Amino acid sequence: MYVFTDQLQRQIPLQKFPQKIISLVPSITELLFDLKLNDEVVGITKFCVHPESWFKTKTKVGGTKNIKADVIASLKPELIIANKEENVKEQIEALEDIAPVFITDVSDLNSALQMIELIGAITNRINGAQSIIQKIKNEFAKFPPPCNGEGIGMRACYLIWRKPYMTVGGDTFINDMLKCCGFENVYKHYTRYPEISISKLSTVNCQLILLSSEPFPFKQKHIYELQPFLPSSKIILVDGEMFSWYGSRLQFAPAYFLKLLKELNIAAAKP
Repeated sequence: MYVFTDQLQRQIPLQKFPQKIISLVPSITELLFDLKLNDEVVGITKFCVHPESWFKTKTKVGGTKNIKADVIASLKPELIIANKEENVKEQIEALEDIAPVFITDVSDLNSALQMIELIGAITNRINGAQSIIQKIKNEFAKFPPPCNGEGIGMRACYLIWRKPYMTVGGDTFINDMLKCCGFENVYKHYTRYPEISISKLSTVNCQLILLSSEPFPFKQKHIYELQPFLPSSKIILVDGEMFSWYGSRLQFAPAYFLKLLKELNIAAAKP
């Protein structure tokens, strides 16, 4: 008997390491691939686009917030991996009648690294997980801006949705990535994903507006749409996966952030 503790401090007892795993979290699905769990992962969501080979071949069990319990049950999983934010609480609770559910809860870089370690432990891939963690730490160590404290650079707003416009609060993983870039989130005093109006955004001295590629797929036309209302703000498109995926993709985030700062002609923030 093995007993593991998830990020909600729930104990997950397993008779053996799982041989049939379902991932309900896109960024964790990619992590499981990088942990070489190809045979063990039997189901993923329709939003688990990485790796492409799994997206094409693995059984889809619905969306992150619209899970198909009957499909999951038919796969006879021995472990289901979920996330407090990305999945619906009631749906996850119902899945506990099918198999043990390991719930992750990631709000910053440190909790992301903890998640990777815990996933490595429960899937019997602890060495692979430690290798990924070390690579992530090494990459962030090379990244000049300090990854702690408040953002000290441009006042920024990160938009994730349109109609209505929605941004990120100070308790989100994306906010932590903004701080790593040295940006100050103008909505850091809010929680989760507040709805905002462009008219109010124009009054908060926002120097930089980042339009994410996900979950809403912002395009160049949306920059043209917003710019007349925010003439003093620089508006750019950014890769949402680099700001919001908290699995093994974090290995590539610092290089992307550094490139972004270079394109913005922003000198590296100093500790």
